[in-house]
Amino acid sequence: MEKLNQEISLKMNQICKAYPGVKALDHVDFELRKGEVHALLGENGAGKSTLCKIIAGAQPMDSGEYYLFGEKITSLSPLEAKNKGISMVYQEFNLVPYLKIYENLFLGKELMHGPNRDKKAMISKTKEVFQKFGIDIDPELRVCDLTNAYKQLVEIAKAILENAKVLCMDEPTAPLSTREVNILFDMIHSLKKEGVSVIYISHRLEELFEISDRITVMRDGQYIKTLNTNETNRDELVKLMVGRELSDEYPKRNVEIGGEILRIEHLSTEATDIEDVSFTLRKGEILGFAGLVGAGRTEVMRALFGIDKKRSGDIYIKGSKVEIRNPADAIRHGISLVPEDRKGQGVSLTLSVRENISLVKLKELEKYFSIERKKEKELVKDYIEALSIKTPGMEQLVKNLSGGNQQKVAIAKWLVMDSDIIILDEPTRGIDVGAKYEIYMLMNELVKRGKALIMISSEMPELIGMSDRIMVMHQGRLTGKLEADEITGNKEIQKTVLEMASNDKAKEV
Repeated sequence: MEKLNQEISLKMNQICKAYPGVKALDHVDFELRKGEVHALLGENGAGKSTLCKIIAGAQPMDSGEYYLFGEKITSLSPLEAKNKGISMVYQEFNLVPYLKIYENLFLGKELMHGPNRDKKAMISKTKEVFQKFGIDIDPELRVCDLTNAYKQLVEIAKAILENAKVLCMDEPTAPLSTREVNILFDMIHSLKKEGVSVIYISHRLEELFEISDRITVMRDGQYIKTLNTNETNRDELVKLMVGRELSDEYPKRNVEIGGEILRIEHLSTEATDIEDVSFTLRKGEILGFAGLVGAGRTEVMRALFGIDKKRSGDIYIKGSKVEIRNPADAIRHGISLVPEDRKGQGVSLTLSVRENISLVKLKELEKYFSIERKKEKELVKDYIEALSIKTPGMEQLVKNLSGGNQQKVAIAKWLVMDSDIIILDEPTRGIDVGAKYEIYMLMNELVKRGKALIMISSEMPELIGMSDRIMVMHQGRLTGKLEADEITGNKEIQKTVLEMASNDKAKEV
């Protein structure tokens, strides 16, 4: 058995991995030290997630050398990886939806009292783990009833329960608000003190400067450079990551905002706790929605789109009162919704890129009881190019794309409808800085064409950088509103929005 310096938890040399039509990893080197947070940075499709899957035993490498705690690894299953001290928090949730939280945490490793499962002990241990996060949660809730943010916290708690020595975290903060991110970072700092090594993947560059010790940049499946976090800056990382300079993170636009296109009056819902929500949306406007996890932002949009049934309230489009009982009504009235749950609602993983993008447009592509394939392919090709979707071809299955490119497909699917009102729920979640810029440019182009956008985002700088106005929600109600002249990029405004979202400094709406 070959041995390495024991202060090095993990070392990989010249790792290669290929999928049909894609070279995911091309002779990649990577090293992880004991008790460090080592960030992996790169555009979507750079190979970050693939490298972590190899580390966690979820994928075999084609060639290269892999050393774990001094031992040379030739093959590794996920169970063997866990037994050796590796846990993986995947970008897509790996939970059993109809089991309870505590059942998910102890699945396959149940605590026993004699011949029976010790339910009381498992619930107690679950509460103990979540208390470290400052989260008060009922362990007997079913996972399917949780928001994406709480599902993510369950994933992280499950990894911590396994007493991991190496913890791989793939976009762990994507569904979290600023407050939950701070809670997570406190936990990571605690794990570092215990000697746990963390591999941290995130497209939020500001997070990397706060949490990481070193950063390895990847591009197109290749290793580019490893830097000490305290010796680099955002501009250098972006240039290494995308191979070019981005002059302005939030591209400026000069669009004349027109008249009212949508008005919501006193909206309340039956199944969710939305109460008396009123707002307007104008032609050519990007209206941002801020709030903590569970504030009700997504639920308002689901009601507007006809997914959730409203208890009361009125919806006006272009001055006329309309009834939206289901998504078909919403689409007919010129509303599109890009949902936050990419895997569950945004795309069909087993369909091709072409089939996903053209899915909601099939009726218009139909002629003489068949689909006009030439017209369909031209349409899909335009959106693949417009959103820079990295795919070997339009027939590639969406499940074989990186998470960020799956998100782009989800956006493209609804943009083909050419709706007047477009709701974007966390549109840049899991998307790298270069791809985000492309989405922002597309948003600017849409409002230039007279479209009206509603954007929900948990990233405060993004809301401030892209919104014309910002509505703030807390516990199902609007608690604040910022007009254009109040929106700036300074930290004081971010603090004000957070206070509104916490209902500590509510403004009259």
